[in-house]
Formats: sequence, C-alpha cells, structure tokens
Amino acid sequence: MIEASDFRDAMASLTTAVNVITTQGVSGSHGFTASAVCSVTDTPPTLLVCMNQTSRSHEHFIENKVLSVNVLSAHHEPISNTFASKLCSEERFKQGAWTQLVTGSPILEDALVSFDCEIEEIQRVGTHSVFICRVVAIQQSEHEESLVYFKRGYHQIGQVELA
Repeated sequence: MIEASDFRDAMASLTTAVNVITTQGVSGSHGFTASAVCSVTDTPPTLLVCMNQTSRSHEHFIENKVLSVNVLSAHHEPISNTFASKLCSEERFKQGAWTQLVTGSPILEDALVSFDCEIEEIQRVGTHSVFICRVVAIQQSEHEESLVYFKRGYHQIGQVELA
C-alpha cells in the first residue's frame, strides 16, 4: 500500500504549469490555483481540471458549469499565491487585469494562454473532482516565459531575452 504522503512526495517531481482556474455565473466569481490540468483530446478540444472537493469554491464551479484555465506567465507568481490563499474571491480578483471571452469566466488579460470552457462532465475520484471541459475559446499572449511548479517551489522556463 502506498502512503498518501509518499505519493505526494513523488508527485513533487512532476513539473507542472501553474494555472489559475476561474468561474463566473449564477454562483458568482471564484478562482483557485491549480497544477492538475491537462489536455484530453483536440477533437473536440477538451481538457481536464482536478479540484479538491473540500475547496470552499468547489460547489460554485459545479453550479456555474463553466470555467477558464489561465496558464500563468513567469511574472504571475504573486497572482498564483493570491489565488492559493485564504483571501475572499473579491480580494483575489483585485490582482491582475481581467476580461471575458465566451462563457463569462474571468480571463487574465496577460496570461500565457487562457482556455475558456464549458464543464461537460464531473467525475468524483477520492478527494477530488475531475472536471472534463470543452474548450470554447482560447486567448494567447506574446509572453514566452512560463511559471512552473517543481519540488514544491516556483520556477520559470522559456525564452529569455538577452540584453
């Protein structure tokens, strides 16, 4: 039997993009920082997002039935920390400049890339919900450096301009 702590320690070696997942709808605006995001298929464009069921915004995502995945650029570490904090939703969205695409979910204007999605299916697995999301719009920026999480810390990868 693999202990949960051993699994978490091993997963810390998996380098992942840092994302802020947002929603807007009848249940209001909410968001959280996540690394558990990945592509499912390109036909139709679909991705998945994993969210802890004990998260205070979990039910809001289910009620709104939409979300946006905002992939953070290297300079967004403060926004990642804000959306991972215990601040209320209103305080979280005071950081950064936000817009909307199709679903109305908040899109970080200068995110590396944002995927605007409709939640098509929800699977409960252990402590988490897996949201299967149909991508309905994409917005990309000109940034070339990404914020990633590895060994429980932030790192930056990508093209660095030399002076």
